[in-house]
Amino acid sequence: MVEAVCECSDGRCRRLTFRNVASFVMHRDAPVEGIGALKADVAYGGMIYCIVDAQGPSFDLARDEARDLVRIGERIKAAAAEQLPSVHPENPGIHTINQTLLAGPIRVEHGVKRSKNAVVASPGRLDRCPCGTGTSARLALLHAQGEIVTGKLFVLESIIDTEFRSRVVEATAVGGVPAMVPEVSGRARLTGISHYGVDPEDPFPEGYRLNDTWFA
Repeated sequence: MVEAVCECSDGRCRRLTFRNVASFVMHRDAPVEGIGALKADVAYGGMIYCIVDAQGPSFDLARDEARDLVRIGERIKAAAAEQLPSVHPENPGIHTINQTLLAGPIRVEHGVKRSKNAVVASPGRLDRCPCGTGTSARLALLHAQGEIVTGKLFVLESIIDTEFRSRVVEATAVGGVPAMVPEVSGRARLTGISHYGVDPEDPFPEGYRLNDTWFA
């Protein structure tokens, strides 16, 4: 279960904070062949991420690098998914690397650690935000590396400079694997409202199934 809290004022939601699923590291400093001398970490934060130091492939995570980031990110994901088996210890249905996270260097501003993320999602897009599950995965890695301690604020930035605030709530374990519970906070804007309903005269209010029409 994911818990969320909204901070509201003047009739608007100003910030939403959610406590995500327990997140953990699956591979540390693992070589990924076929893309130069590349090493990657793999972590779960609701999705499975291949996390790569952006300076390894010589990226600054600038906007004008977007096309190249997408291209290399998809190549890294495909190679890592083949070479680094990654299965959730309690849910075998979660069993492959989903996305690539290119991680910028950590810096300190006003006593707070910050860093930039570029999350590449298939079939080749960059997330407009630092990514909630990506932030959780990277926070799990940083916690395992001793870069961030429980309760300490860590700010993640996207390629277009949007921000998520994050912190480690507590240490835990998942299937015997050391893990931690992350909390992520950000702002969203309303883009649309949809309404769904059921016609009382609809003979199939719960839908229907014809299994033999779903070809393999």
